[in-house]
Amino acid sequence: MKVAAMTDTTALRVADLPQNSPTSFDMRPGAAAMAALAAELGLTGLRKLRFSGELRASGKRDWTLKAKLGATVVQDCVVTLEPVTTRIDVPVERLFSADLSTPDDEEETEVPEDDSVEPLGSHIDPFEVMTEALALAVPDYPRKPDADLGEAVFTEPGQKAMTQEDTKPFAGLANLRDQLKKDP
Repeated sequence: MKVAAMTDTTALRVADLPQNSPTSFDMRPGAAAMAALAAELGLTGLRKLRFSGELRASGKRDWTLKAKLGATVVQDCVVTLEPVTTRIDVPVERLFSADLSTPDDEEETEVPEDDSVEPLGSHIDPFEVMTEALALAVPDYPRKPDADLGEAVFTEPGQKAMTQEDTKPFAGLANLRDQLKKDP
């Protein structure tokens, strides 16, 4: 079993990978790399980032990457702007296919249903896969558990404000039904 070490570049040359045994990797970026990654992803903090797994031949020309991504991210709450800490632990799987072609300059391209399949190039970069997987796993709208937006009510001066409840189409009918039940 060959273990890939993190060097200046984490890209693995496909031609150098063994066909009959997996190539393991275990990435734990340092503080500077995590700070740069946090800035790139718009995070206020990134801790305990680890990406470990293996890359193995799949068939005659394809390669499969199976790994586990673990990270602790800190983002601003979308309601209160207070820090929200989220733990991410997700499996990551990619198939690098030699038969998958990339469109050149076509105007329209179809997005494949399986987004875990990627075209095989001369190199496979686990750090790049880790970055993409982290970007997809980070919550889009982080929110503190007790954060409440409340109800905003706007109107012209001197007018009765219309509430969220007033916009419901059957609210008036429910009030009418209740009044009819009260009147004999």
